[in-house]
Amino acid sequence: MLLASGVSIAGTRIATIALPWLVLTETGSPAYAGLVLTAEMAPYVVSKALGGPLVDRYGPRLISIAGDILSGAFLALIPILYAVGQLSLPDRLPLLLALVALAGAVRGPGDGARNAMIPGVADHVGMPVERITGLDSTIDRASGLLGAGVGGLLVAGFGAAQTVAFTAGASFISALVVATLVPHLRSGHAEDQGSYLQQLRAGVDYLRGDKLLRSILAMIAVTNLLEAAYIGVMLPSWAYDNGYDASLVGLVGVLYGGSAVAASVVATTMAGRFSRRTAFLAGFTLSGAPRYLALALGAPLWLILAANVVAGLGAGFVNPTVNALFFERVPRHLVGRVGSLADALAWVGLPVGGVVGGVAVTALGAAPALGVAGTAYLVSTVVPGVRPEWREMDRSRSGVGPE
Repeated sequence: MLLASGVSIAGTRIATIALPWLVLTETGSPAYAGLVLTAEMAPYVVSKALGGPLVDRYGPRLISIAGDILSGAFLALIPILYAVGQLSLPDRLPLLLALVALAGAVRGPGDGARNAMIPGVADHVGMPVERITGLDSTIDRASGLLGAGVGGLLVAGFGAAQTVAFTAGASFISALVVATLVPHLRSGHAEDQGSYLQQLRAGVDYLRGDKLLRSILAMIAVTNLLEAAYIGVMLPSWAYDNGYDASLVGLVGVLYGGSAVAASVVATTMAGRFSRRTAFLAGFTLSGAPRYLALALGAPLWLILAANVVAGLGAGFVNPTVNALFFERVPRHLVGRVGSLADALAWVGLPVGGVVGGVAVTALGAAPALGVAGTAYLVSTVVPGVRPEWREMDRSRSGVGPE
């Protein structure tokens, strides 16, 4: 499971660098670059939200395999069409957006399915869920690190369109790993059937009744919107304006991801020994604003790189904390649909993040837009911690593994 997830995430991270860079360099438009991210993430978020009942009904293994194969097929068409002259930009931008949108639509349920495997995997191997989520987060960070570094180098060496072929290949490899190495693991119960809409409604009702999860998801939705604007438009535009190529974008990702991996290992090793609330809020505060504001204020390059290292250290404590909390609070038979809905809500800002970033950079310039985004990030990660329901983060340990 961890291998399949790591390969898929690395491939996705490569595309996150390659596709905006392709559009930015060929059209010179930050707005168009942001539109590519929106085209992928809008159907991704919608399909992930609606795919939860399918994960619970047919099992996460099947949905994961299908999602990887189909998304890889759509992405593989991008370098092929580009090579034969059928994807020249900006004339064929609608075709590129359609392919990216289709890939995102089928990848959403597949990604949600892999996450829904975690409780079943924990039971199968006899490990605590909190340890599995920590390992999953570490692999996530490490894969993002690898994808960022490799993506920047591949774009610089082979071209942005050709680099997308590596993302397609990663999707096919992920599907092969799950098909051959992961047994059938169902997240739900056989008796928990009913119509598709009834199952979807059960997930909605559960999230509506959990104030802590709703509050956490609202906070993550805001920061993810800002991250989409930063990764998809603001950072590439800042690098482009200051005479750097895609390798700098990759280097920033490597430093951020590398320190996040180290922090995730610490968080996994120390699982259960620290305050979740403190780790979550402090981690989020460090992970966003410092790196945004360093770019906005024109700091020297060494300080910009150092800010990304510090940000990664904070980010490494976030995912293990929130994932363990989720699997403790959500009944097993609802994991697929509640998890898919929760991910969709957390990522609801991603589709508009690219557009917001493109508009902000076009109207203000890269550095001022980064300053506004950094300030918004700081506010959104400090204010929620004063809400009373956040005290439940450290009280929920007694409710491990609900059925």
